[in-house]
Amino acid sequence: MPKSLKILIACGGTGGHLFPGIAVAEALRARGHEVILLISEKKVDSEASAKYTHLSFRTVPAVAKPPTLSLRMLPFLWKLRGSISLCKSIIREFKADAVLGMGGFTSFPPVYAGHKLGLKTFIHDSNARPGRSNVMTSRFCTRVFLGLDAAKAFFPNRETVTTGTPVRPEITNLPSREKAAALFDLNADRPTIVVTGGSQGARRLNELCAQAAASMPADTQVLHIAGALDFQRVSEITADREGYKVLGFCQQMSSAYAIADIVIARSGASSMTEIAIAGHPSILVPYPYAADDHQTRNAEVFSEAGAAILIQESDLDAEILASLATSILQDLPTYKRMTKAARALAVPDAADRVCAAIEATLSPS
Repeated sequence: MPKSLKILIACGGTGGHLFPGIAVAEALRARGHEVILLISEKKVDSEASAKYTHLSFRTVPAVAKPPTLSLRMLPFLWKLRGSISLCKSIIREFKADAVLGMGGFTSFPPVYAGHKLGLKTFIHDSNARPGRSNVMTSRFCTRVFLGLDAAKAFFPNRETVTTGTPVRPEITNLPSREKAAALFDLNADRPTIVVTGGSQGARRLNELCAQAAASMPADTQVLHIAGALDFQRVSEITADREGYKVLGFCQQMSSAYAIADIVIARSGASSMTEIAIAGHPSILVPYPYAADDHQTRNAEVFSEAGAAILIQESDLDAEILASLATSILQDLPTYKRMTKAARALAVPDAADRVCAAIEATLSPS
């Protein structure tokens, strides 16, 4: 058993960064270590972290990088300097042994601060095509952790470890379908589609899914996590559809996966990892404006493995979406094949793999 360590985890900005960070924090605590999680001031962070009262969170200003030649660079650099200084103070106060960033530009100030203070530093990237901010942050990291092997080529001069993408413990231990159905006031015996656009929602995908419901078999249920900003609109579109449940935000994603038969989603890495752990076929509609089209690269991994149907938003309408979902639900051999393929992509112990890699790096040689 390695000595107790103090690890600072930077994981704010989106659910795709926050939830894997929480998963690693839980695993580190279970191994006897102390953890502080740095999150942003965004509402999504405060809402998603609220249920984890046993974890210690600190809020730091998020500093998004503007275009390099932008006039906004000067105020950005000033804010970045302040954020790095704040992170150094937190690191010193906590007496951290290492800093782990879970991705995105909000990870840069804490990781850079840790590097300048002489600590071991790490970055985790969940995507098949890493974000530019992670590639930049990796320059100040001891090791880079990857969710997918496909990302390795983007870090040619760094030591990488493919760990998979960590998921919260509750995702690996789903409740019964009956309990999940009762929680959402749904019928456990009816085929159920779960729609999620990610922690910030997906306006066009929400609209297509809401419209598609009218063309699906009458016994099909939908649990639609629309995002707080789109909750009212999706509720109005589906008001006359029996068995269509709309949520603005879901604090019980384990129950959502427990009631699901298939999932319609964007192809953010964290959501896809949870879908694989749950073992569900999926229809993946990449966010068309994602940086470097990384969501398409993610979806291709699942599509090529036979775990998902990849379709671009520009090629989709309500009738096509209804047809795709219905064909998966009604074709049992295809359904079973996709379920098996999804589970084959899962890495249930990814959080422990990250912890083991940190421990190995920090252990005396």
